[in-house]
Amino acid sequence: MSDHVERMPTTRVPVNGISPLVIVCGNPFRAEAIAGKLDDAEEIAYSREYRTFNGTYKGTKVTVSSHGIGTPGAAVSFEELIRAGANVIIRVGTAGSYTEDLQPGSIIVADSAVRTDGLTKQMVPDGVPAVGDFQVVQALNKAADDKGVTFGTGMVVTLDAFYAGPVEFPHKLYKDSGALGAEMEISALYTIARLRGVQAGGIVALDGFAYDDMTHYNPHKDFVSKAIDDEIHIALEALVSIAE
Repeated sequence: MSDHVERMPTTRVPVNGISPLVIVCGNPFRAEAIAGKLDDAEEIAYSREYRTFNGTYKGTKVTVSSHGIGTPGAAVSFEELIRAGANVIIRVGTAGSYTEDLQPGSIIVADSAVRTDGLTKQMVPDGVPAVGDFQVVQALNKAADDKGVTFGTGMVVTLDAFYAGPVEFPHKLYKDSGALGAEMEISALYTIARLRGVQAGGIVALDGFAYDDMTHYNPHKDFVSKAIDDEIHIALEALVSIAE
């Protein structure tokens, strides 16, 4: 973009040009879809996988921004959004379930994340937990309850790898340890939010079972689309309640 607004170097988000209340998601096209639920939505930046919109929801100013897949790229998004003015960040994403109690099409509100990613190991010592902000998690819980969806609240696992190599994924180990599902970015969000003194939460729609054969993975099913639509509504309602 060739304007004279001061922008962050990688995401091109305008400094002090966003709402303090932000929803983040992996997919730039999902960011556009979320922005479609806002009033007066305006695209304010698009660089690499990072696409950002401003708008209002029920009179509350909201920013929506995409962060791509995986913790390293997502961390760039989170850091630059915070430097640009974000105070509350909610990740809206997808995950694989670990439990029959939460079937595909259900939702998880992540109160914490297991840091199996490589990025946070380069930022904080082992043993430092990745924990969501209590107020944000509670707001997501209440909005999910009000929406009447099937959801669970608990720990997720953040992994770097999506397709397996000869090293087995540790799904059974973490399932047996109490995790509800696996995704790819929340540990980075929670770690960075704590380091930078902002609030963060995460909500994920379940698009399958994490331990299934990936050759049959298909996230483009109607019940998954509905769960994603539901979690977007929940995240927006949570931001409104936090703003109040």
